[in-house]
Amino acid sequence: MFQQSQRHVDSYYAHSCADLLRDRPTLQGDHDTDIVIVGAGFSGLHTALRLALAGKRVTLLEASRVAWAASGRNGGQAILGWSCDMPPLEAALGHERARRLWDGMRWAARELRELPGRHGFDCDYRPGHLWTSVMPRRVSLLTEWQHEASHKWGHDGLQFIPREDLPRWVASERYQAGLYDAEGAHLNPLKLALGLAAAIERVGGRIYEQSKALSYLEEGSGFRVNTARGSVKADVLVLACNAYLDELDPPLASCILPVGTYQVATAPLAPEQATALLPSNVCVTDNQFVLDYFRRTPDNRLLFGGGCTYLGGMPKDIAAATRPFLERVFPQLKGVELAFAWGGHIDLTIKRTPDVGREGQRYWLQGYSGHGVLPTLAAARAVSGAILGNPDELALYQGLRNGSFPGGKYLAAPLEAIGKAWYRLRDSI
Repeated sequence: MFQQSQRHVDSYYAHSCADLLRDRPTLQGDHDTDIVIVGAGFSGLHTALRLALAGKRVTLLEASRVAWAASGRNGGQAILGWSCDMPPLEAALGHERARRLWDGMRWAARELRELPGRHGFDCDYRPGHLWTSVMPRRVSLLTEWQHEASHKWGHDGLQFIPREDLPRWVASERYQAGLYDAEGAHLNPLKLALGLAAAIERVGGRIYEQSKALSYLEEGSGFRVNTARGSVKADVLVLACNAYLDELDPPLASCILPVGTYQVATAPLAPEQATALLPSNVCVTDNQFVLDYFRRTPDNRLLFGGGCTYLGGMPKDIAAATRPFLERVFPQLKGVELAFAWGGHIDLTIKRTPDVGREGQRYWLQGYSGHGVLPTLAAARAVSGAILGNPDELALYQGLRNGSFPGGKYLAAPLEAIGKAWYRLRDSI
């Protein structure tokens, strides 16, 4: 499914980062390094920065451009938790070990807030996430999580917002209630990725673009990764390809289902109109199975997404496909100009739990299932820690078992699509 490209997709993010985008060299010839990382998205970038700061020689290989895939196209919502929520993690690990994973997630939220200032870049970071309920019967999910977060996971700051108070947060009649998390946030993901890449290079890390890893093999006590024009020999290999792993590692790829997802950005709104839509300037998600998510940008656009396709493709007209859902939430924006529409692929696991692990000196990070801005940073700490000699946190992730999707390469996506049709029906009624 991989499509190599020299350009970022025509998204709002690429438009907003035009002055930050620059070409990096293609790998030429044979090189030696301590650690080679395949994939310059959030997982690879966070891991590389932590290792480079620890004094390791780090080389990143990116098939297209830094953050060309999901890391540079996503909704920009830094929400605490994982796509699977906490019950599967607790069932697999027990309460104490699941609590350690949750504490790592809260660390990631704090770390992401501090990273831009520490490394001298801006990523339009804004605090606050509002989780909403569309259906009255699902309001209880908000209050149940508020109680569980406080009593089981030590997360006491969640604030329940009743329907009558919602206009102070979001100007939509669609929602029955909300739950506010001050530790969540939203940001420009491509600016974050480019800032991380520049920080890596400042401390000696090397990043090669247009350098797709075609194969790897064990060589001596380490690995050699081959590209079209060169190779890298390293003691440690980190695979951070997510939905774009393809044939580089078929067993790992079988645990991932690429799912298409897409969003739009309006033309700039009048400042007073943008403020009226989201007076508190938080990012918003709902608790439908196929959720809507949206936020406003520093230049007063509304970014809105939520559509997905389990067969991996994209609508021919993303803007037309998304407009009814945007106008369902905000009827006052009926007919608004949609200046940008783009999509990409997320990396689903069968249980929606992250797939992070190691075999010898080969490590991997994948399977964030559409919820990766904070989890990629938490997982990168675990992997980099293990490489530096502290495997305890990575051992937690290795307690999560993600099997292959049934149906194999050709039937996995249709089978998953059929199964999810039932949940879409539940959302509609």
